[in-house]
Amino acid sequence: MNNPFLIGNRLYLRGLEASDVEGQYPTWLNNEILTQYLEHHVYPYSKASALEYIHALHHRSDMIMLAMIDRSSDRHIGNITLSAITQVHRSAEFSLLIGEPSAQGKGLAKEASLLLLHHGFGTMNLNRIWCGTMDSNLSMQKLAVTLGMQQEGIKRQEVYKNGRYYDTLQYSILKDEFYAKYPKI
Repeated sequence: MNNPFLIGNRLYLRGLEASDVEGQYPTWLNNEILTQYLEHHVYPYSKASALEYIHALHHRSDMIMLAMIDRSSDRHIGNITLSAITQVHRSAEFSLLIGEPSAQGKGLAKEASLLLLHHGFGTMNLNRIWCGTMDSNLSMQKLAVTLGMQQEGIKRQEVYKNGRYYDTLQYSILKDEFYAKYPKI
């Protein structure tokens, strides 16, 4: 394991590093299929853009972006984030992307999500974690429900993608709801 921050059974999470730009990470956001449910793939994403982004992360207190690393291969398979962190309201937005197709559909998103949500609610003392996803993104909707999130609203025609507008479904979970479903580790 290379500099783990949070450790799970099949993967660990660590901060993004400059060396990540030499792997597949920069190509994920240029892949039209991988980003079909994301707001990315509007502008090209380069190694230089990725490096600039990684360096900027070190100066932010409103965001944690972590690389998802497969423990068996030590391979960077995706990224997971708590962003829009507000200390006053004790809330944050949750998102993730599994960029390596061979790692999709194996439950790794759930494992990484549980690690990060436990960190958010426990270590960071957040009270509410929320996410938004396009109404066509059934995988993220399923993950949100599996994590115990409740759908709380719809932002109508919020995202323009592939020539049409999509609604965004809003989900959230509160600290006590999360721990009722997933007791502290």
